[in-house]
Amino acid sequence: MTAVLLLSLIVAFALWLRWNEPRMIYYPDRHIGQTPNQLGLQYEDVFLTTSDGLRINGWFLPVSTPNAKLTVLFFHGNAGNISHRFEKLAVLRELGVDTFIIDYRGYGRSQGKPDEQGTYRDARAACEYLTQQRKLSPRSIVVYGESLGSAVAADLAAIVDVGGLIIEEAFTSVGDVGQKMFPFLPVRWLVRNKYDTLGKMPRIKVPLLIFHSRDDEFFNLRHAQRLLAAANEPKQLVELRGGHNDAFLISAPAYRAAIEKFFARVAAPGVAAPL
Repeated sequence: MTAVLLLSLIVAFALWLRWNEPRMIYYPDRHIGQTPNQLGLQYEDVFLTTSDGLRINGWFLPVSTPNAKLTVLFFHGNAGNISHRFEKLAVLRELGVDTFIIDYRGYGRSQGKPDEQGTYRDARAACEYLTQQRKLSPRSIVVYGESLGSAVAADLAAIVDVGGLIIEEAFTSVGDVGQKMFPFLPVRWLVRNKYDTLGKMPRIKVPLLIFHSRDDEFFNLRHAQRLLAAANEPKQLVELRGGHNDAFLISAPAYRAAIEKFFARVAAPGVAAPL
């Protein structure tokens, strides 16, 4: 009877998880609150077509200084859309890099509904836009992901030889996060959207910078430490202070200094000091 009850519980949980998993991972916002030109920033409104035929939207923000050496391909977290990242876009602009930020399918003005493989396709379409239409060398691209975007960025860096990878407030996998939430159920085996960043770390061969806060209320520092341990050199973990969404602001001096040093290394790998 106990075995039957346990099996019934697992089946019921699996059905519940199948129904609710997308709503637990993705919190898209369709409304674009403001555009860069409203803040006095030059930008290009870009629409791309993914390999499965969806149109996704992004913004390309060039710096005022011509011939920027680097372009940041930015992947945001699981909530909101590209119009909610201006504070971070401003930092990147001040550091003298062009930035291309996209909305995943189902976010902002991008078509479709988000899922793991779909977000990977969106990222690859964005990278192809930079390399094929803007004629950028992959080595001049720094892929940057925050939270969920860290998993998307890591997947791209595992298959494209970009210049560098930055991940902020990342998690090892959805399975690990879910297992902590439901410790007595086989969550790792049941989730469909796995985002297994930890498993991809050994395949990433580019300079890596990890930002993580000890105060992160969603993903503890152990996630970042495990990702660092699995990664190839050169790599660095910079600890911040503050919450999951505002650590880069609360720890602004350390955050900015680490990115500036990382950009210098990527732009001139034979000259810049090691991480």
